[in-house]
Amino acid sequence: MKIFLCSEKESEQILNILNDAILNTTAIYDYKPRAIESMGHWFEAKKRGQFPVVGAFDEANKLLGFGTYGSFRNWAAYKYSVEHSVYVKAAERRKGLGRLILEELIRLAEVQNIHTMVAGIDSENKVSISLHEKLGFQYSGTIKQAGYKFGKWLDLVFLQKLLVTPLYPTED
Repeated sequence: MKIFLCSEKESEQILNILNDAILNTTAIYDYKPRAIESMGHWFEAKKRGQFPVVGAFDEANKLLGFGTYGSFRNWAAYKYSVEHSVYVKAAERRKGLGRLILEELIRLAEVQNIHTMVAGIDSENKVSISLHEKLGFQYSGTIKQAGYKFGKWLDLVFLQKLLVTPLYPTED
């Protein structure tokens, strides 16, 4: 298993993992699979924001899971906060890949002087909540009935991790 930064050449593999999560889980509060054409814009936004896309690859360089982060909110004072996501192929879950990806995202966030990492997780996803807690994320609130999917209302739990960075925050 190897952890590397992903590029647009992994677009199709990333999209397959995302679309499976859309269709079969509450990890993404979305209904319709995304088209391959959306990936160019997605990667462009990641590049523009200097947001990494981290992938876990097997020995044959097949993508098993990925994670990324982006702006938490788009106002200037939130520049030290990001919201992240981690997705793992269904057959590869519960093998420690999510932890490896999230640990790398935390490391990269510190390198980029991020101060707060935010996770929005469906309240029934106890495995993801537990993983985040093991890595130092703390519960910070629940938005009740934030989404509606699979015929029921979904509660969205927020967890956050405060990083020691930046050493010298600015308002510019």
